[in-house]
Amino acid sequence: MWSHNNNNKRITCLTVSSCYSLYLTYVTITTSHLFFRSSNVSSNNSAHCFHMTMAVVDSMVFLFLLPVALFFNSAASQSTGYTNHTVGGSAGWFFDVNTQKASADYSAWAAKQTFNLGDTLVFNTNTNQTVIQTYNATTYRNCTADYASDDDTFQYQGGSNEFGKAMTITVSLTLEGQQYYFSEADDGSQCLNGMAFDIKVRHGMGLPPSLNQPPPPPYVEPPSTVEDAESPPITVVTSSPNGGVRSSARLFLAVFVLVMLVLHLV
Repeated sequence: MWSHNNNNKRITCLTVSSCYSLYLTYVTITTSHLFFRSSNVSSNNSAHCFHMTMAVVDSMVFLFLLPVALFFNSAASQSTGYTNHTVGGSAGWFFDVNTQKASADYSAWAAKQTFNLGDTLVFNTNTNQTVIQTYNATTYRNCTADYASDDDTFQYQGGSNEFGKAMTITVSLTLEGQQYYFSEADDGSQCLNGMAFDIKVRHGMGLPPSLNQPPPPPYVEPPSTVEDAESPPITVVTSSPNGGVRSSARLFLAVFVLVMLVLHLV
């Protein structure tokens, strides 16, 4: 179960403690009463004494099991102690184009909340507004994501471009620190007129296993065309085969002439 207010946890703990104190008082009084009655029972009424003793044992067993049950209930509550924050409360995430006003004071709403890792922001809105999440204060002040980096600014869509269609956008808080939200619809006019707020996310209990996943491997862009791929090595011929034949013939002719000249002199 998702908790919506930290005060609820304290009230629940106080209520459980009070109930346990009342139960402990009841068991103590009942046990004392049973022992008092059993001491006045005659020895020949052994069956009645047996039932009285078993009642005392049952009370002691319940007295032991109750704190054990409360312990496991408390552990279960802590394991699901993440909060759904409905942005703007019942007013939702809307902007009135006629009055040029937001449906709520979102900065005042955010100031009353405590945001922790694993919590979720719930935007009840329609397609007339957008939801921009950014970690860049400059982007937030400019009320536009046109020049923002893909690494620090994200736009959430509801899956429809139909004007005025109701939708719910959920944003999981997965990073600690300051972050900013705004609507850049109407060329940033909505943001400039109140559709913006910033929050600080604390560590809390840390991320739940469902959100604590390793980052994906870095993206490597493939070659855009065949020409960009690596070409096979090209064999370069530095001399023509015919040139080699002609050089060999000239060498043979020179040797032949030299031999004939030696024979003629001899």
